[in-house]
Amino acid sequence: MTAGRDRRRHVVVIGDLLLDVDLTGRSERLCPDAPAPVVDLEERRESPGGAGLTALLCRAPRVDVTLVAPVSGDDAGRRLRELLDGKIRLLELDHDGGTRTKTRVRAAGQTLLRLDSGGSGRPLAPPNREVRRALAAADVVLVSDYGGGTTSHPAVREVLTDIARRTPVVWDPHPRGGPPVPGVAVVSPNQAEARAAVGDSQLPPEELASRLRETWAARAVCVTAGESGAYLSAPGGEPLYVPSQSVAAGDPCGAGDRFAATLAVCLAQGALLSEAVVVAVDAASSWVAAGGAAAYRQPNPNPEPEPEPKPKPKTSPSRAPHGQPHPDAVIMKSPFAPAVDGAPSAQQVVHEIRSRGGHVVATGGCFDVLHAGHVSCLQAARRMGDGLVVLLNSDESVRRSKGDGRPVNTAEDRARVLLGLGCVDAVEIFEDDDPSATLERLRPDVWAKGADYGGAVLPEAEVVRGYGGRVVLLPYLAGRSTTRILNDLINEEVR
Repeated sequence: MTAGRDRRRHVVVIGDLLLDVDLTGRSERLCPDAPAPVVDLEERRESPGGAGLTALLCRAPRVDVTLVAPVSGDDAGRRLRELLDGKIRLLELDHDGGTRTKTRVRAAGQTLLRLDSGGSGRPLAPPNREVRRALAAADVVLVSDYGGGTTSHPAVREVLTDIARRTPVVWDPHPRGGPPVPGVAVVSPNQAEARAAVGDSQLPPEELASRLRETWAARAVCVTAGESGAYLSAPGGEPLYVPSQSVAAGDPCGAGDRFAATLAVCLAQGALLSEAVVVAVDAASSWVAAGGAAAYRQPNPNPEPEPEPKPKPKTSPSRAPHGQPHPDAVIMKSPFAPAVDGAPSAQQVVHEIRSRGGHVVATGGCFDVLHAGHVSCLQAARRMGDGLVVLLNSDESVRRSKGDGRPVNTAEDRARVLLGLGCVDAVEIFEDDDPSATLERLRPDVWAKGADYGGAVLPEAEVVRGYGGRVVLLPYLAGRSTTRILNDLINEEVR
C-alpha cells in the first residue's frame, strides 16, 4: 500500500438517492384548451440525482467513491443501479416506498415543468456491518441530504455522530432533513437554508455562518451565496469571504452538489479547509457557466477534472532583511484631504455612497509593490459593497512595520497606483500603526483584510464591531508577497 500523499483516497457519500428524468423537446405552440406550452417530445434521459449526482461528482484520479443510500426495488431503483454500476461503489439501505423521481420537461434549454413522484425514501433498517466498515475507512464522509429521511434516521445519526469524532464529515443540509450531528468538519448550507435555520432574514452571510457553527456544534460552517461566493466561519479567526467568478449566464441547478463534492475531495487530498473552499467556489462557478446539471447529464459529458488543492498559503515574512533607509520624506495628509490631488477624499466617497443607501467596504495595508495577490483581495473586497475605500499605511508607518528600506514607493505613488484600479473608489493615508482611529471616523460597513491575518488578532476589529460594522477576511493568492518579490530581486542582483 502506498503511503503518504500518493495513496488512494476514499470518499464516502451518504444521503438520499433520486432518479432525474429529463424529457426534452420542441415547444412552438400553445395548448388550445389552456394557456400552456405544447412540447413535442424528442428525447428521454435518465440519470442519478441527489446523493447519486454528488457521488458521481466526487470521482477524481486516485479517489475511490462509495455511495451509501436507500434504494428501492422498483423499476426506477433497478435503473439507478444500472446507471451507477462501474462508476462508483453502491452500498444499499432498505428503501421506504417507490424511488423518488424528479421529471423535468425541457425545451429550448429551459425547464418548463417539474413533476416529483415516489415514496418517502427513508431507510427502513440501520446501517449494516459493511456500511459501517466503509464509513470507518473513509478519508472524508460527505452527507448529501435531499430531505428523503436518511439524515433523520436514528441509527444513521448514531453512526455519523461516532464517525464525526475521528473523520472529517462534510454535511450538505436540506430544510426537510435532520440537523447536522455534532462535531462535523464543515456544514455547507446555501444562504436561504442558513437564514431559515437561524430564523433571521436580515443577517449577513458571515454572521449566519458564525451563529450556525454554534447552533450545530460544527467545527466550521460555509454559507454559499450563489453568484456572490461563499462565507466561511471557522475557529481561530474572522470569517472568510471567497468571491465567485463572474458568470454572465448559466444554470445553477446542481451547483451546491458540485461545491460540496469538490470540498470533500479537496479535504480528502489533504487541503486546508480555507483552500478547499476557494477551489470549491471556483468549481461551482464553472459548473454554472457550463450549463449546470442539465449540461452534465448530456451524453458523454466532459471528464470531471480532479479538484487540485491550492498550494498552502505562505504568510508574508514581515521582518525579513531590508536594504538601506529610503530617502523619501513622509507625506503628511489631513484626514479629510484626498490622498492624491484631484481625487475624491475617503470622506466624500463614504458620504456619497451612504446618501444613495449603499454599503461602504474598506480594506487596508501597505500596497508597496502592487502584485496579483493585492489585486485579487481588492477586487474581492469591492464585491461586498457599493464602494471601496483603501486605508493606506503612511511611509513612516510602513518603516515601523517593515523596517528600513521600506517602503520602496512613497505613499502618494502607492495611492496613485491604487486609484488607477477600477475597484478602488478612494484612498486615505493614515499615520498610526493600525487604522483604528480612521475606521472609527469613516465607519465603513465592512472591514476586509487578507486571509494571511487569519488566526492573528486584528486590533481594529473591536472598533469596527463597536459601531456595528462587519469584519471579514479575504482569500489571497499563495506565494505572492511584496517582501518575497523584493528579496528575490536582491538575491538575483547578488548572483
